[in-house]
Amino acid sequence: MANILYIDDEISALRAISAILKKEGYSVYTATTAEEGIEVLKKSPIDCILLDYRLPGMNGIDLLKWIRVSEISVPTIMLTAYGTIEKAVEAMKLGAHHYLIKPVDTELLVNVIKEAIEKSKGISKFEKIDAPFPEIIGKSKVMQDVFYIMKMVAESNANVLITGESGTGKELIARAIHKKSLRSSKPFVIVDCTTIPENLLESELFGHEKGAFTGATERKTGLIELAHEGTVFLDEIGELPMFLQKKLLRFLQEREIQRIGSTHRIKIDVRVISATNRDLEKAVKEGTFREDLYWRLNVVRINLPPLRERKEDIPLLVNHFLTKFSKENNKPLPQLEQEVLEALINYDWPGNIRELANIIERAIVLSPSGVISIKYLPKKIQEKTGWPVKEESTLNLLEFEKSLILKALNSTGWNQTKAAEILGISRKQLRTKMKNHGLLSSPDED
Repeated sequence: MANILYIDDEISALRAISAILKKEGYSVYTATTAEEGIEVLKKSPIDCILLDYRLPGMNGIDLLKWIRVSEISVPTIMLTAYGTIEKAVEAMKLGAHHYLIKPVDTELLVNVIKEAIEKSKGISKFEKIDAPFPEIIGKSKVMQDVFYIMKMVAESNANVLITGESGTGKELIARAIHKKSLRSSKPFVIVDCTTIPENLLESELFGHEKGAFTGATERKTGLIELAHEGTVFLDEIGELPMFLQKKLLRFLQEREIQRIGSTHRIKIDVRVISATNRDLEKAVKEGTFREDLYWRLNVVRINLPPLRERKEDIPLLVNHFLTKFSKENNKPLPQLEQEVLEALINYDWPGNIRELANIIERAIVLSPSGVISIKYLPKKIQEKTGWPVKEESTLNLLEFEKSLILKALNSTGWNQTKAAEILGISRKQLRTKMKNHGLLSSPDED
């Protein structure tokens, strides 16, 4: 027996159609508002939704958008007495299975419901479609290509080079490959080539013996050695100094390391995954990156697309971040007003997924009513919708400071170090101001 959710504020229609469907053997849940319908969807397994277009509060189109963002794989049939071609087209674009005009022919309705449920068989009633890497969100063609390469390479020992702009999730991809590999029970060690001072990087990578240099008061085990039998992730490998590129190449060729100050070589079994936002082929031509090292690292390459090239994934990412950040900030799961999702999809996202995450958390924190409207998005995103935005001359001091910080962050793809340089303050001062303005997602964000 299939479960039908029928949402309609017209009580007589609600009763009449519910009675017909019950005679056909269906179990019928009813709601008079979209908000009530959402609560039913959260609590009950539903096989098909009948949805009236005109509803108090959220209308039928708004609810369709919510269903799409929430990744609910339940066929929806739109009903209305105010049908137009434009509404029908909009509903179908948003994933509606069918669109019927009231008063509905009951035989047609029953047949459409039956067809919709049969077509959706094989998909769980209120679950996301299975993905090979559930921690990574994306159903676009470009991401499916990425998943295929990840799946093929995961159980091998081949070195992997992950390329892509800042904020596209390169570390997440590396972690997912390690998790699916035969080394998953062993360490996953991260080496950030941009944050470790150059004079300490060799020691951090390969370790040192006691007395090897001034200040070496005890033996230190290097990060590569700590990753023995596991995976070492060399983040931003393009920033590795030339003198260390040669030593890393030797390690990749011989799978042995030598601590600074030692004559003893240690055999290391480790899988190497590296990542960069630089064009390494260009760096090779310019002489700033060794060609032999490039080919050692680039056995299998995974190029992550920027968010602007996978916009069909934005609703899924938005839903993920709404759930994540509302929980982290002790807020109820908010609703998005109609134009908000459209604005997010239309924006080009220079800071990629990291920028999207920041903006969603900011909107959750700033919206007091549990409904995110366009005014809680940054100015440059509002401008994409034609929403009236305050001129900077009308902002108070705090608003003006926040506006300047957002401009600097957006112009640098949310790179805090570069934004701080533009603003003429230290990175620490910038982070303090970002925290005060609700712009900092987490203590470790960069």
